[in-house]
Amino acid sequence: MTTLAPSEGGEALVLARTTVEGIPDCVVFPHEQSRGMRVATLLASAALGVGVAAIGSRHPGAEPLGIGLLLGLTFMGGLLSTWSPCGYSSLCLLRPSGNYSPRSLLRYTPTVLLHGLGYAAGAVVLGGALGFAGSMAGFAGASLAAAIGLGLVALLYGAHQLGFVKVPYPQRRAQVPHDARQRFPKWFIGGLYGFSLGLNYLTYVQTPILYLVTAAAVLSGYVVTAIALFAVFNAGRFLPILVNYLPVRDIDVQNWLARRQEGAALLDGALLVAFGAALLTLATL
Repeated sequence: MTTLAPSEGGEALVLARTTVEGIPDCVVFPHEQSRGMRVATLLASAALGVGVAAIGSRHPGAEPLGIGLLLGLTFMGGLLSTWSPCGYSSLCLLRPSGNYSPRSLLRYTPTVLLHGLGYAAGAVVLGGALGFAGSMAGFAGASLAAAIGLGLVALLYGAHQLGFVKVPYPQRRAQVPHDARQRFPKWFIGGLYGFSLGLNYLTYVQTPILYLVTAAAVLSGYVVTAIALFAVFNAGRFLPILVNYLPVRDIDVQNWLARRQEGAALLDGALLVAFGAALLTLATL
């Protein structure tokens, strides 16, 4: 299995296998999380999802609750995508230059702003395309069939992340172009990386929550709704870059992420299971 470890220079986490084909389809980390722990996580997450849906259904209309849960899952999916090769790369390559100071942070700000604009542009392009495709296919937002379908997919991918089943996980197994930093200024790289990552399918994303967001965008049948979903997802992807404004060493950030890699995968599966259980409960009440 591909692992992440600090590089000799202390500036990045690198893949043990350097080829893009080495990026795994299924992220399962059994070293810290035993099978018993993962079974308990699955059951507790399912119970939590059912409980939240049962309590929420007492109020008029289940649709607002379902939308709220979807938006929360969407944002967390973007945030959890930090635990991937591209997430590590962006945090370490888009660092402020020079010593930490107000002046260096000021020079760094255009990079961050263009990075965020790249994410926004990616959300518009991808969300717009998926929303338009959904409208052409005749989808028109929330329906019982859509809720059941999304719920079942969420449960399957939750079990996939927790290591109990193997579900197809097709993606382009590539990272952001590292050689770009040798050919372009940092502010340009910030925008380039933001747009590449904001399109989500140009690079590898280790959380299947992306598939739930994609399906929801298509099923919405509305361009604006689909763009909004990916804007929320990409906001979660963008947020971690702000840590570079803090007076912390890059190696400390990278090691913090590495120590929590397995916990992030466990949380990923738990969120998917809880969401799926909640959606199926709302659909049947």
